[in-house]
Amino acid sequence: MENVISVDINADVGEGVGNEFELMPYLSSCNIACGGHAGDLESITEVVQLAKKYQVKIGAHPSFPDILNFGRQIMSLTNADLYVSLKHQIETLQAVLQNECLPLNHIKPHGALYNLAAKDENTAQVIVEVVKSFSTPIKLYAPYNSVIAKLAKQEHIEVVFEAFADRNYNEDLSLVSRRDKDAILHEKEAVLSHVLSMVNHQKVTSVRGVEVSVKASTFCVHGDTENAIEILKFLSDNLKKNNIQIQ
Repeated sequence: MENVISVDINADVGEGVGNEFELMPYLSSCNIACGGHAGDLESITEVVQLAKKYQVKIGAHPSFPDILNFGRQIMSLTNADLYVSLKHQIETLQAVLQNECLPLNHIKPHGALYNLAAKDENTAQVIVEVVKSFSTPIKLYAPYNSVIAKLAKQEHIEVVFEAFADRNYNEDLSLVSRRDKDAILHEKEAVLSHVLSMVNHQKVTSVRGVEVSVKASTFCVHGDTENAIEILKFLSDNLKKNNIQIQ
């Protein structure tokens, strides 16, 4: 019998799109916006209850506190201010989780914060300190070979390498800018091929056609991509056919 590989499929949720009830059946984990770039107590509670219904692992999706730019621009904050903001965002979600008797599985920074922490030691260190500040161990979703992943591992935080199922990569494993027409993969077959290459061969083909080594065990599909549900259904069906289970 062939070996079955397991992967996690995650999506960023609670960001105002309102399609979580369609996404949840196909996810094994989710990242809930908790007030930095989107989300409030009402949306957090609603999404947590949906995740609970579908037994989807719940993560916090903190951001630069910048609703105006949806957390997609770098903000100039002191380390202390960034720490306080991130801690507050995560604690907002944790309060809802405690009400529902659910654990916080992981933390995944959002947008500009995620991209900056992948290469900037100062920002990465602030996030690592926030993760360490919680009494129970919390996983960190982070890119392979990133500054934040290395720092977190040094601090004995469990790092889950994340890759993007529906985004194109540059050769340095940074994401192609959303301003570029080739940033997002819309074709479901292209997304499947992208994921299979990363799972089976630990390789991703960059936007310029160069193969780059990568490791990932959780794959993000953006819930705000126009055909996100179609992509998720297709992945769900076809990963199973390739002896890859979602869990």
